[in-house]
Amino acid sequence: MEIWQIQGGKRLSYAHDVKMELCDQVPQDENGRRAQAYGLLLFGRHFGPKGISLRTEHACVAKCCASLLGALFSVHPVQQMRARADGRAYMELSVQPPAKAVEMFVSFGYDVHTVSLRINRANIETEENVRDFLRGAFLSCGSVVDPEKDYHLEFVTSHLNLGKDLTCLLEEQGFEPKNIWRGGKFIVYFKDSGQIEDILTYMGAVRQSLELMNIKVYKDLRNKANRVTNCETANIDKTVNAAAAQVAAIKKLMETHGYEQLPEELREMARLRLAHPDMSLRELGTLLEQPLSRSGVNHRLRKIVEFANNR
Repeated sequence: MEIWQIQGGKRLSYAHDVKMELCDQVPQDENGRRAQAYGLLLFGRHFGPKGISLRTEHACVAKCCASLLGALFSVHPVQQMRARADGRAYMELSVQPPAKAVEMFVSFGYDVHTVSLRINRANIETEENVRDFLRGAFLSCGSVVDPEKDYHLEFVTSHLNLGKDLTCLLEEQGFEPKNIWRGGKFIVYFKDSGQIEDILTYMGAVRQSLELMNIKVYKDLRNKANRVTNCETANIDKTVNAAAAQVAAIKKLMETHGYEQLPEELREMARLRLAHPDMSLRELGTLLEQPLSRSGVNHRLRKIVEFANNR
C-alpha cells in the first residue's frame, strides 16, 4: 500500500514521514482512541448523518483509520482506490451501511438535524484527549512542507466554524496559529519553525520535530557561513552536529522535567543555546551575565548534554 507515495524509488516525502510517525502513536486507552478517531472523521471528506468518509494519499493513515473504526465501532470501512486529475492515487474510506454512519455520528454527540459542524468538547475533555484529537485531525486534513524548502504546516477544512473552533483549541494549548479563508477552504496554518517543531512534538512526531530542528540549524549556519566566510564544509558539519545535539538535549530535558534540576548557570546556558542555535561558542559566551571563554561555554554545554544522556 505504501507504493502510493513512491515514485521511481525516491525517498518518501517529509510529510509522509511525519504521518507515518503519528500513525505509530496509538492511544492506549479507549477514550484516547475515540478522540483520535473523532479528529480523523470530523476533518474528513464527509461527516454527517448522510455519510462519513475520508480521503488520504497515505496508506498508513488509511490503515490507522480502518483499525480505529474496527476496534471502536466494529466497522470495516469500504476502501476504494481512486486517482486525481494529476494522476496521484488516493484511498477513499466510507462507512457502510448508511445506518451505521448515522449511529456513529450520533455517538459523537450530534443529532441528525445538525447544520453547522463544530467541535464537540465533550469528546475531548482531558488534555491527553485533545492531543489525540489534534493528531487525528492532522492525519485527516493536515500537511507540512519539507523544511528544506520552507516552513509551513496547515490544517484545511471546508467548514468555516469548524476551522474557527480548531484555531481556538490550538490557542488554548499555547500555539499561535494563523488562518485564512481561501477558495472555499478555511486554512489554519503555522509559518514559524519553532511553532511547527512544538506542534509536531505535541502531536507525537518527536523524531520529525528533531529532524526539522537539525535542518533548521544546518540552514541557519549555512546561510551565515555564506554571508560571513567560506568555512570548510567539515567545520560547518561539526558545528551543526554539535549545536543540534545540544538543542536536542535541552528539549529532552524540558520535556522530561529535567531542566528544573540543572544549576542556574546551566539553565542560563541552555536558554541562550535555544534562543541562538546558530551562534558560535565564543559569541554565546559574550551573552552570559558573567561572560565566559569559548572553552568555558563548551564545558557547560557538555555538562548539559551529559545530564540529558543520563536521564
